[in-house]
Amino acid sequence: MNSKNNTISPDLNNEITEPQLNIVLTTDEDDFRPVYISGNFNHWHTQDKKFEMEKIGNGLYHYKFPADFSYPEELLYKYTKGDWSEVEIDKYGNRTENHSCKQSSGIRKDHVDKWRKNWLPFKPNFLPKVHLISEEFEIPQLNKTRRIWALLPHDYETSLEHYPVMYLQDAQNLFNENAQYGNWEIDKKLAVMSEYNIGKIIIIAIEHAEEDRIKEYNVGKTILGVGQGKKYIRFITDTLKPFIDKKFRTKSEREFTGIGGSSMGGLVSIFSGLMYPEVYGKLMIFSPSLWVIPKRDFANIDFSESGDTKIYLYAGGDESETMIEHVKKFRKKMIKNEFVSNKMKINLSINMLGKHNETYWSDEFPKAIEWLFFNTKDN
Repeated sequence: MNSKNNTISPDLNNEITEPQLNIVLTTDEDDFRPVYISGNFNHWHTQDKKFEMEKIGNGLYHYKFPADFSYPEELLYKYTKGDWSEVEIDKYGNRTENHSCKQSSGIRKDHVDKWRKNWLPFKPNFLPKVHLISEEFEIPQLNKTRRIWALLPHDYETSLEHYPVMYLQDAQNLFNENAQYGNWEIDKKLAVMSEYNIGKIIIIAIEHAEEDRIKEYNVGKTILGVGQGKKYIRFITDTLKPFIDKKFRTKSEREFTGIGGSSMGGLVSIFSGLMYPEVYGKLMIFSPSLWVIPKRDFANIDFSESGDTKIYLYAGGDESETMIEHVKKFRKKMIKNEFVSNKMKINLSINMLGKHNETYWSDEFPKAIEWLFFNTKDN
């Protein structure tokens, strides 16, 4: 904590009893990121400013609990660099168990060997099962075929569970190591989420139409011309989803069904939620190409017949001059909608250093999935 009232310079060899618990942390791997304590005393929030440690040396931190702090019978906690994607790990890259402490005074010393970076490393045995549904899945609405994949939880074949489903655009860039512009590494991120028991989900990845990608993701008449987006959305909703619900153990209700993508894939996912609010209860929208629909008024959309909807909206500050402006305006217009105030939650995530590429979308992916489907505090 950076408060001057809590500032001390603890000597690691000094065992003098402190009136409040003072945790001293050493780490072999240090950088500019702040260190937070997350535990059963703050609902495991990972970026709680009240529990930010004070850096007092290279690889040396401390946190002194306030005098009025209410200690649980057993203090359980972990250290993070601000997110579960940057949580402490051991020197071999393994997850660590929760720290446990029953004292309420004195000095406690902990050590962290390493920290995760962008959710990695991952454990191969937790990787999802990548299943090719079809090389040529028929799209009757467009008179085309498409390659479609399913990423199933690692223990799908030995489980009887039913799972929520997220439909994602641009499958070529989601888990393909040979992707031209890099990939989101969603398989590795899902592996880490499974290892940490954050939650399990089925991902349906739909490949884009190559040279017709823009046309297929373009909805209605826009700056880019007349698109085929409405037909494409009907394909996912009326053809693909019923097939998936029949073939796999899904939770088919809207509160367990999401759709998402980035750029034009994010834009077509927005319209999927607008056209079929009774089908999609979760929208994962990364860097949407809202510039192609500058006059669209989202404030007058009728959501009266749908249930609660959650939207995870992300944008990077280094994408374009207007990206941040567009997503903020979109959020503001949606909130103004008379049906939204009680039915919609929008989590706006902005990384001012974020560029318009897979690396930054990769980092947001597990955060979005956790908030949309598994963050019960907001559901």
